[in-house]
Amino acid sequence: MDDTDSVAEPDDSRRPVGHDGPPVGEPTGRPLRSATLSDVAREAGVSLATASRSLNGSNRTVREEYRQRVLAAARRLNYSANHSAQAVARGSSQTVALVVSDIADPYFSSIASGVMRSAEDEGLVVTMSITERRPEREAELVRALRGMRPRSLILVGSRRSDPRLTDELQAELSAYEQAGGRVTVIAQPTMPFRTVAVRNTEAAAELAEQLIGLGYRSMAVLGGPEHLLTARDRVTGFVRRCAERGIEIPDRKIVHGEFTRDGGFVAAAELHRRELADTELVFAVNDVMAVGAMAYFRTAGLHLGREIAIAGFDDIETLRDVSPALTTVALPLQRIGQLAVSLALSDNPADLVVPVDGSVIIRESTPRRG
Repeated sequence: MDDTDSVAEPDDSRRPVGHDGPPVGEPTGRPLRSATLSDVAREAGVSLATASRSLNGSNRTVREEYRQRVLAAARRLNYSANHSAQAVARGSSQTVALVVSDIADPYFSSIASGVMRSAEDEGLVVTMSITERRPEREAELVRALRGMRPRSLILVGSRRSDPRLTDELQAELSAYEQAGGRVTVIAQPTMPFRTVAVRNTEAAAELAEQLIGLGYRSMAVLGGPEHLLTARDRVTGFVRRCAERGIEIPDRKIVHGEFTRDGGFVAAAELHRRELADTELVFAVNDVMAVGAMAYFRTAGLHLGREIAIAGFDDIETLRDVSPALTTVALPLQRIGQLAVSLALSDNPADLVVPVDGSVIIRESTPRRG
């Protein structure tokens, strides 16, 4: 029987071949065996192929009438697909493995939201793993995920300047692709995989340009971890554009710290200890650091926006609760997640690297001077 044959089989067809007991799914007083896909097909009166396409997804379209019959039969029989067996048979599962640095960080949670929404539209399930900002965990997680045979693996997080860690991670990702998977990275295009790359240097330079246009001349930078390429690119773009406009930012006014709220608080305190008397504006290379810096400056008795201006980068959603409203570089974070899924599922992408631009948003934390 195929998709064009709508003749239903008799009720006895609910008894699997060689099964003399009650139909699958009916009470017997003893544990029932799990229903199989063949049971569902017989219950719905369709072919095994049609049942599979209806339940497991397929490029071939199933008539809605048959699909609904299959779904109803699956519910009656309490059928649950054996995804492990399907992954072995296909060489991959219907899952997307997402690896992020820190899900508590709004930057990563917003990207994860975009990945999940886009994957759901494609009928895929997302599993998520967290490195807790420990670089060695990336290769370990990829190694473990390879055994789960995800259809695609999306890695989110800045690349690092450590060649040993990079080589180890690249080897694991390459092994996963050689087994039939597909890697997409949201980071700098430093590895030979599909990549969604934020233009951090260019966006930080544009932020500096607009702040100079507002009259700022004496600036400092909270630079994030020195080994993170994202932090390094943002510092480079900002400092270089200032230099091009005749404004030097000395090394003593560049303070590195963790890419977290507490990291921003501590870095701002260190900047204050070094030299803050003539500083008009502080640029934090991400918004969570900027929020931490704002908290420190308040405890130090400084009036934000008037005595010290501050700017960030990313435009995370939680900024709506920050006062004064923070000047920042807005990134389409959910859209970045969606782009990663699209790139991962494309059989013939036009480009292996998809660039993403940021846009400067001037708010109350950086009022015009003079």
